[in-house]
Amino acid sequence: MRRRAADYRRPVRRRFSCWIWALLGLFCIAGFVLLVVQHNHHHEDRVEQPTLEISARDVQVRHERLNFTKEISSVTSYARQLAEQMTLAKAYVIIAKEHNNLHLAWELSSKIRKCQFLLSKAAMTEEPIALNEAEPIIKGMSSLIYKAQDAHYDIATTIMTMKSHIQALEERANAATVQSTFFGQLAAEALPKNLHCVTLKLMADWIKETPLQELADDNKNSPRLVDNNLYHFCIFSDNLLAISVVINSTVSNADHPKQLVFHIVTNGVNYGAMQAWFLSNDFKGSTVEVQNVEHLTWLNASYSPVVKQLAEEDSRAYYFKGSGDINIEPKFRNPKYISLLNHLRFYIPEIYPQLEKVVFLDDDVVVQKDLTTLFSLDLHGNANGAVETCLEAFHRYYKYLNFSNSIISSKIDPQACGWAFGMNIFDLVAWRKANVTGRYHYWQEQNADKTLWKLGTLPPGLLAFYGLTEPLDRRWHVLGLGYDLNIDNRLIESAAVVHFNGNLKPWLKFGIGRYRPLWERYVNQTHSYLQDCVII
Repeated sequence: MRRRAADYRRPVRRRFSCWIWALLGLFCIAGFVLLVVQHNHHHEDRVEQPTLEISARDVQVRHERLNFTKEISSVTSYARQLAEQMTLAKAYVIIAKEHNNLHLAWELSSKIRKCQFLLSKAAMTEEPIALNEAEPIIKGMSSLIYKAQDAHYDIATTIMTMKSHIQALEERANAATVQSTFFGQLAAEALPKNLHCVTLKLMADWIKETPLQELADDNKNSPRLVDNNLYHFCIFSDNLLAISVVINSTVSNADHPKQLVFHIVTNGVNYGAMQAWFLSNDFKGSTVEVQNVEHLTWLNASYSPVVKQLAEEDSRAYYFKGSGDINIEPKFRNPKYISLLNHLRFYIPEIYPQLEKVVFLDDDVVVQKDLTTLFSLDLHGNANGAVETCLEAFHRYYKYLNFSNSIISSKIDPQACGWAFGMNIFDLVAWRKANVTGRYHYWQEQNADKTLWKLGTLPPGLLAFYGLTEPLDRRWHVLGLGYDLNIDNRLIESAAVVHFNGNLKPWLKFGIGRYRPLWERYVNQTHSYLQDCVII
């Protein structure tokens, strides 16, 4: 085999080797570049991932600490430590002032303000208090507290001082509560000036318009007023608008409103206004009679012990001048208790001697169903049909009456179920037979010294009708709309009558807004007098 000459072989071998080395060099450079890029990218991934995790944890922690109440109650939080130091510092401020150490009191007050600022900031920003923020305040406060302790403000002194201040605060709180109740009672008793406005306008009409007075005289002899085939309702009040709502709501929900007769008794001040209003307004063909209580001349002190008691100077002074007994609730000093209108419910058979059945309605009720079916209920010989209220334990007889007195305990069961005035069906035939009014007089005479029961008409009513009351279905009469904010809507909707008993009457500005529409829908807001006086 022939071989090529050496000078031809060497150059070829050199050229091939140079290309190889060039390619290898390029590959090395490219690999190095790729390695560097990959390394950097991997490093960035490792750096960014923890950042995202930390950020997520921050969001979670922040979300968990939104509740500042939990934060301040945590034993490991700076917020709680600051709050506890601040409470102790406030006690030392009081003690320092009492010992005339005003400089220490000023220093403590300054630290307390810083604590309050930091706690307020934490609550607003929804962020926990950091160590660098809390540490200087905690150290400074600790130093001042130690300084206070070193000034012989020891724990015993602190406890005694705090006890005295707590007692003073309790007395102030009790006084404020009594005052608030008293003012609330005054507001509830007062008639809003816009209602006075309507009354004055109507009184002017009554005085000027003689035909109204003649019509009133003619209506006194209407045979409908004594017709027992009709449905009779009685209301005793001096609140014109309230009575108007009661009547309007009753006729609006009656199947046959023309068969309804309403008997109103009011006082002499409002008699003319009442006559003018009910004579000039139509209530779907129903009949409305208005009487003046001052014309019931037979109801005098010689006949009624309650009239005699109400006329006594001691009774009037008790209501109008107050009493030193702070244990008596302000509501029991309500002047309505010395109003004869409030006691007329016990004289219905005498006021309407020819009637056999009547439904009694308070002026703070709203009727939502037809009430004529009440007249067909079987009362089983009882004089009073009423809704019982003993579903709650405090509405039994022993809560209303003084059973330590043998006159009560020997005749009455303390566990007997109480019932409500405000919507009652009275069988006047059974009433007269049982002489309920006489029983009422007996108990009023026994309570001349006011030791048998608290004030009001319900306790003597419970006694007078004891054993003579027929319980009605609860849906006939739902109470509490004048004080209870949480009555079930289903119960209200099913009720035939809702009762705004309590201080929060619907015609007052501070009445419960949730229930006001039930009453307002029966106010004739298109009447010019109501618009002029801006009733609602």
